[in-house]
Amino acid sequence: MQTQIIDGKALAEKIQAELAQQVEKLPKKPVLAVVLVGDHPASLTYVRNKTVKASKVGIETRLFHLSPVMTEDALISFIRELNENAEIDAVLVQLPLPEHMDTARVLESIAPEKDADGLHSINLGKLFAGHPALVPCTPMACLELIHAVCPSTEGMYAVIVGRSRLVGKPLAQLLLDAQCTVTQAHSRTKNLKDITSQADILISATGHGGLITKDHVKSGAIVIDVGITKNADGHLTGDVDRTSVEGQAGALTPVPGGVGPMTITMLLKNVVSIAMQKV
Repeated sequence: MQTQIIDGKALAEKIQAELAQQVEKLPKKPVLAVVLVGDHPASLTYVRNKTVKASKVGIETRLFHLSPVMTEDALISFIRELNENAEIDAVLVQLPLPEHMDTARVLESIAPEKDADGLHSINLGKLFAGHPALVPCTPMACLELIHAVCPSTEGMYAVIVGRSRLVGKPLAQLLLDAQCTVTQAHSRTKNLKDITSQADILISATGHGGLITKDHVKSGAIVIDVGITKNADGHLTGDVDRTSVEGQAGALTPVPGGVGPMTITMLLKNVVSIAMQKV
């Protein structure tokens, strides 16, 4: 079987072009505040990429690079100042935060209406209640990638390996809303292969490199690889053993070049959505 490689970069560029057209119609550029605490190497790269993509769409970014030794309370006070700043449309706190900080508490300090990542409990609650407003970026990216090769997922069986607040849990709700039947697996799931090998759509978001092999995949399934790790050679790899799965899956996202570019694009989509609500 010829496996279709889903080009996340190309899809991201298409959607970014559409967002740029929407921004042109706004009375002013949307402003995204990016809060970076410390000098985590990967975070520095992610912030740089987000800033570049935002600029291409027409979004202004304001980077606030804060000390890694600042207190959690000081960070929350700073975020609340951004919430009150009328010039700021949206707020993004780059993760991970330093170990001495409670990530959930910090994210809850972002005003729900300025929550670019869609991770505030109010926005998650709206998603689960069937009234989505700002949706978490990576789950939304996964759904867009699935629909790029399968516009209608009605009645399909989807299995998600992973149950995090960032990806697994909100993605399950998005797939239910897309009329899928959903099973959520995780690190303690028994007989994982027996479950995943029945899936029409398989999404893995565990961060365990090479976890998903040919034996986990139903012939012709759509496989979305959310995991990102570095192998022994220092190269980026995903949860899916691509060499093994190619030829078994009907469609597959690469790592890198799959979910990553689309996650940034969904962030930009949320920012534009926030700005449009003010018009």
